[in-house]
Amino acid sequence: MLAIISFVLCISNLASSSALPATSPSPPKSSPLPLVVWHGLGDNYAADGLTMVGKLAQKVNPGTYVHIIRLDEDVSADRGATFFGNLTEQIAQVCEDLAAHPVLSKARAINALGFSQGGQFLRGYVERCNSPSVQNLVTFGSQHNGISRFQDCAATDWLCKAAIGLLRTNTWSTFIQNRLVPAQYYREVNETTGLGGDQYLKYSNFLADINNERAAKNKTYAANIAKLRKFVMYVFEDDTTVIPKESGWFAEVNATTQAMTPLRNRTLYNEDWIGLKKLDEKDGLVFRTAPGPHMELSDEMLEEAFKQYFGPDPEADEMDDWVLVDQEHDRAHIDGSMPQDL
Repeated sequence: MLAIISFVLCISNLASSSALPATSPSPPKSSPLPLVVWHGLGDNYAADGLTMVGKLAQKVNPGTYVHIIRLDEDVSADRGATFFGNLTEQIAQVCEDLAAHPVLSKARAINALGFSQGGQFLRGYVERCNSPSVQNLVTFGSQHNGISRFQDCAATDWLCKAAIGLLRTNTWSTFIQNRLVPAQYYREVNETTGLGGDQYLKYSNFLADINNERAAKNKTYAANIAKLRKFVMYVFEDDTTVIPKESGWFAEVNATTQAMTPLRNRTLYNEDWIGLKKLDEKDGLVFRTAPGPHMELSDEMLEEAFKQYFGPDPEADEMDDWVLVDQEHDRAHIDGSMPQDL
């Protein structure tokens, strides 16, 4: 069964003041890259928690342009799309939206932050299109190696219960794989080989593809992941929503013995199916833990991540062109205020 994934933010520093600190009239020579955020299951782009995340990102790194991905401008429809939809089509839509965005399309690169299932979806974006290209990808509580079972839905969450009801009918049917989002990152394993099961490899609409688990490998996927500067994966220590929680680190967990095979001991890594080994060789692969249950994030944890991975780029020679885009028409900003599309 499935539990709705949401996150609880302890924004104590923001609660005392709704205004962001003023920045210098002259923008810094090197500005932070725009930050793109993809939310998790059961959430929507206009949720208060996501707005707080955007404000915190701008508080830590003034001048950050924040864009929260949405699959529909209607809030209810955007939430519904976290349960129902074809992930291949959803990622293609996001690829088109970001490539055409008046601010993001002008940036030399962007940073990306994925919460829960939004993490593997952003990785899918990197592998499949990556324009604008992602410099640092940070994921919290994601399911990069899939899930083996679901948690319970909340008692009154009928949307969640409807999704799980469909999942129970036939996970690998074309109907389910084209319509039920969590089914598309459900992973069945051959416990003898440790590789994906036959039905999973044959019918998975999403995960088997972006993990390059099928015989025919997509070289572009590996090349795009290897181009990242940092790929940072946070796993929650007490996570009981993501089963197994180590999926957030691409680890394989035997369903019978619970023995864990770390990423670096897996064929996926050693044969470098998606570029993780090459990225690791340049110190770009980062494994982190976060205290507490799934998506219960403190502002301190987020601040640390924002400072370390989303700050001004020390290698940039000059201020990015996107910062100079007219604020009124293209909604760019250099004064630390919230962008209008957040």
